[in-house]
Amino acid sequence: MDGRSEGMQVKYDKLPAPVIPRTRLRIWFIRVCSSIVLWTCLVQLVTVTELWNSHFISGITSRIHNTAQVQIPSQAENVIVHSPPPLLPARNYKSNGFLRVSCNGGLNQMRAAICDMVTVARFLNLTLVVPELDKTSFWADPSNFEDIFDVRHFIDSLRDEVRIVKRVPKRFGKKYGNTTLEMPPVSWSNEKYYLEQILPLLGKHKVLHFNKTDARLANNGLPLDLQRLRCRVNFQALKFTPQIESLGRKLIRMLQERGPFVALHLRYEMDMLAFSGCTHGCTEEEAEELKRMRYAFPWWREKEIVSEERRLEGLCPLTPEEVALVLEALGIGNDSQIYIAAGDIYGSERRLAQLRASFPRIVKKETLLDRDELRQFQNHSSQMAALDFMVSVASNTFIPTYYGNMAKLVEGHRRYSGFKKTILLDRKKLVGLIDMHHNGTLPWNEFVSAVRQAHETRMGQPIRRVVIPDKPKEEDYFYANPQECLCGGTNCDDLLGPHNSTNEVPLVRAMKSRKIPFIPTNSKRNLRTAAFL
Repeated sequence: MDGRSEGMQVKYDKLPAPVIPRTRLRIWFIRVCSSIVLWTCLVQLVTVTELWNSHFISGITSRIHNTAQVQIPSQAENVIVHSPPPLLPARNYKSNGFLRVSCNGGLNQMRAAICDMVTVARFLNLTLVVPELDKTSFWADPSNFEDIFDVRHFIDSLRDEVRIVKRVPKRFGKKYGNTTLEMPPVSWSNEKYYLEQILPLLGKHKVLHFNKTDARLANNGLPLDLQRLRCRVNFQALKFTPQIESLGRKLIRMLQERGPFVALHLRYEMDMLAFSGCTHGCTEEEAEELKRMRYAFPWWREKEIVSEERRLEGLCPLTPEEVALVLEALGIGNDSQIYIAAGDIYGSERRLAQLRASFPRIVKKETLLDRDELRQFQNHSSQMAALDFMVSVASNTFIPTYYGNMAKLVEGHRRYSGFKKTILLDRKKLVGLIDMHHNGTLPWNEFVSAVRQAHETRMGQPIRRVVIPDKPKEEDYFYANPQECLCGGTNCDDLLGPHNSTNEVPLVRAMKSRKIPFIPTNSKRNLRTAAFL
């Protein structure tokens, strides 16, 4: 090595060691530590907020959520989507504890129960935990509340009435020595039962779990504000998820583009037939299959059932063949569009043959929508039922063949929407008329006249609920006819009086007082019992 090279080497050796890698490592370390500290602070803040029942964080998240819902105007449709209305101020109250509820039954039974439990929580000043849905019933639907209902809308829309949280805070769990009291409330109970029997239990147990919720609140005799809160939850707070709403609206739009349509709730499904013991028109093999299914479910208490006796009492859903005769007798033309709002019909196309022959324009969601559109809802019976619910509420005429929970809830929604036509079939009278027509003792013309006469007052007109104080199970169901919510003032006599059930003037006044769009032509047709479609 020459002198020049050696000098250069000496200078190079005297240079300081590189610092870039060390600096990067230090910056990376600081960032990691800062992130950990920030996340820890955030978790602690959320925990403290939950413990002190603060609405600060929930208010911020709600505003963020609502801001996110604002959509850019659609250039294709030239429609401006407005932001949602501002949230109502949260109700400030000292919570007496937490109420957990596990709903039982199908979609509409659970829906009514949720309305009741919100009302109970409000009356007792409790914090309601987002309800748990039934996953063990016949349908075995794994859907959670947020899979069917818009949970954010549910919480926000009721914040001025009751505090709703997604889960019980950890400090109320077993780890901290707390126990949850589990019990089913007594059926058909009024507000005094909850005030005198249930509220004292929360002094010892801060968390109360109602493990059954079906029909646990009275139909009648409750204060007006509680009855109207039940309506508010049912008609406003329980909104389906955007996915269900979007597909439901598409179904409705497709049907309306083809003209007026009848929604036929054909409850001739396997679970209903097995539960009710109704086998009219079934083969011996089918009847035996239904009996085995009835015995397979221990909570279906009645096992030995005589099908024909039950049918003559009007306790069976009408068969598809019987429905075909009744629809023709009611004057529904064979070119009418019939939407079957139901699951799989027992006996499939074999049992639908006569109905389809009489009404060729029968459609179902499975025939109107692409398979891919329904794939996300398959194996989720409650979500599929939600689609049928939306279509049934929007239909020109709704006809249930069995007066179950869906029929009652849809009827109530249609009353609330301006008394839209709902034909409630008198099954006991109909099976007698059908049998006489089949054996030749009742000619067709007389059969038609008798069927129409039997249903003149069963068209969804304004009417008071039947109250039977000693027999609450036999009373008219609140959610089928929420009369306290159908008029603007506290006095509904003009709307529900015996001489005004077909008077359009009080109905117009009532609808205007509730600021519900009122279309005279539709309502006139709804209230005139001579027109059946």
